[in-house]
Amino acid sequence: MSPELSSAVEPAAPTGAGPVPVAEVRTQVTVPLRFADGYATTARVFTFDGLVDGREHLAFGLGDWRSSLDRSAADGPAPLVRPHSECLTGDVFGSQRCDCGPQLREAVQRIADRGGFLLYLRQEGRGIGLYAKLDAYALQDSGLDTYEANVALGRGEDERNYTAAAQMLHTLGVRRAALLSNNPDKAEQLGRLGVEITERIVTGVYLSSANARYLAAKAAHTGHTIELPLGG
Repeated sequence: MSPELSSAVEPAAPTGAGPVPVAEVRTQVTVPLRFADGYATTARVFTFDGLVDGREHLAFGLGDWRSSLDRSAADGPAPLVRPHSECLTGDVFGSQRCDCGPQLREAVQRIADRGGFLLYLRQEGRGIGLYAKLDAYALQDSGLDTYEANVALGRGEDERNYTAAAQMLHTLGVRRAALLSNNPDKAEQLGRLGVEITERIVTGVYLSSANARYLAAKAAHTGHTIELPLGG
C-alpha cells in the first residue's frame, strides 16, 4: 500500500471489525463527477482487495467523509451511506422500468451534503446479472411481478448479499452508518455483519407509468418504504 493510501484511510483491524473477513484498500483516486442535469461534485473512489465475492465493487467517499468518520467515532452523527446495486439500464441509459437512476443521483448529492459513502455494488438485477434481468423483464411483460419473474427463471427472489459491502465499510472505518435506503433487508444484513445502523433514511419516490407495478411490488412484497399515490 502506498503512503498516500495509508495516510488517507487506515484499513480496519481484524479485531472488532464484525463477523466478516478483513479486506484492504487496493487503490484510491479522486474523480470529479458531473450528472446530466449539471450537478457536479468530487469523489474519492476506493477499490479493494479481499472482497468475499471477488467482484469489482467501488466505494465513493463524498463530501467531508473524513470528518464524518471522526464525528461518528466521537459518538456524533454517523456517516450517510447508500449501498447502491448496479443497474446498467437505469443508471446509464435512464430506463423508466425502475427507479435506480434517480435514486443514484439523489444519493450522491445527499451524501455529498452530509459526508459519507456511496457503495456501488456490482450485483445487477438483484444479483442475477444483466442478461437474466432482461429475461425477467420479458416475463414481467407477460404479467409476472419482478420477484415472480426471478423465481420463474430458477433464481432467488433477491440474490443480493451485502457481506462485501460490510467489508468495504469496515475497511473504510465505518462502524456506524445512517443508511440511505428504502429496503429493510439492507439494514438487516449490514446489522448482522457488524455495522451499526443508527437510522434508515428513505429516498424519494420516482414513479412513472413504466415502473408503477415494479414499485408497488417492492412495497407490498418486501416492505420497501415507498409511499405510492392511492391507486398507484
